[in-house]
Amino acid sequence: MTQAVRQPRGLRATLAAVLNSDGKPHPVENTLVAVTVVLGALAAVSSLWTELHLLSSWSGLVGILTGAWGQFISATTGERFLLIIGLGAAALGFFLGMAHGGLFGGVIG
Repeated sequence: MTQAVRQPRGLRATLAAVLNSDGKPHPVENTLVAVTVVLGALAAVSSLWTELHLLSSWSGLVGILTGAWGQFISATTGERFLLIIGLGAAALGFFLGMAHGGLFGGVIG
């Protein structure tokens, strides 16, 4: 008897299909993707206000480091694609945060 195959639906299933396109789970790589994208978004958004230069520069720096490590160990094209998006946002936030006061601006010296 033929059984109906259910396709998972929703954002989580779509994201899992993109990140694990080879059919194998990649928990470390997917965690680095999520951390990089979140830190990149935080750095990019917080860089719009000059008073938040500490937040944007530090979150951008950590986002760049996690994104670089994620690129080094990534296994699928979907992971690499999202890592580049997160890296770009983190770098933008980092550089604007550095221009607005830097990593220690006003706290040290």
